[in-house]
Amino acid sequence: MPSSPFSPEVVTAVTAHMNGDHPEDTLLICRALGGLPEATGARMTGLDGEGGDYAVTVDGTEHTVRIPWARPLTERAQIRVEVVRMYQEACAKLGLTPRGH
Repeated sequence: MPSSPFSPEVVTAVTAHMNGDHPEDTLLICRALGGLPEATGARMTGLDGEGGDYAVTVDGTEHTVRIPWARPLTERAQIRVEVVRMYQEACAKLGLTPRGH
């Protein structure tokens, strides 16, 4: 794993936020961008400056998926911007209308 610009505390906070507040978004991102369109569950397990790590459930089996960011991230604020971008891209790929921000 590449060295991360984010502390373990930041990683824990971001993954807890994504899994607690945005599980549907995480699932959409993994379906559209993680190559598992048949996924029924997904949770973020980690992240670093290069991408996010996810545990994705397909047919009752958990798979590990890594989805790279569009560009390397170095600051916490960039994570949210990138996740929103990925969510919007996932909705476009899946033919869904993203919710307003």
